[in-house]
Amino acid sequence: MSYTVQVKVMPLKDLLDPQGKAVKGGLTNLGLKGVEDIRIGKNITLQIDAASEDAAKAIADEAAKKLLANPVMEYYEIEVQ
Repeated sequence: MSYTVQVKVMPLKDLLDPQGKAVKGGLTNLGLKGVEDIRIGKNITLQIDAASEDAAKAIADEAAKKLLANPVMEYYEIEVQ
């Protein structure tokens, strides 16, 4: 069976997000006020052929651990659709 799996990769909350800071500065320069914080990450969509939803999630988890996310600087969440 084929599963669509979303892997959301974000910077760790305790680390500075330079991209987020740059975008926040840009929005301020454009006159958009009220934005207190911006965190920028990645959304990765995988099509996985697996026997079950749990197996698809396990494949996505292994992919995230080995390649998609840097555990020193990022965390990830997986959602099977």
